[in-house]
Amino acid sequence: QAQLVESGGGLVQPGGSLRLSCKASRITFTLYTLAWYRQAPGKQRELVATITPSRISNYADSVQGRFTISTDNDKNTVYLQMSSLKPEDTAVYYCNAVFNVLTYWGQGTQVTVSS
Repeated sequence: QAQLVESGGGLVQPGGSLRLSCKASRITFTLYTLAWYRQAPGKQRELVATITPSRISNYADSVQGRFTISTDNDKNTVYLQMSSLKPEDTAVYYCNAVFNVLTYWGQGTQVTVSS
């Protein structure tokens, strides 16, 4: 069974930075489209960023220019570098991997932006 494990969440002040990591196991990492989603309390889960197998990235308008998605194929890990964080970025962040009909989710990591 494939597994995605996120890490790197925490409490950060507005304007600060965090880097989330998601390590994948038991999948052929380079075949998958990888993504980060987030879900704030009382809101629907929303797409934050994606990166394709050819490593083309896309971002939600709300994070464009502040967040960067990247991968390390040797470590089977996808990252989300978050900068200039705002209180509205507070959410549980989830890693996602998709290949054809196969979809996997991580358990989520909490990011709280507060002074």
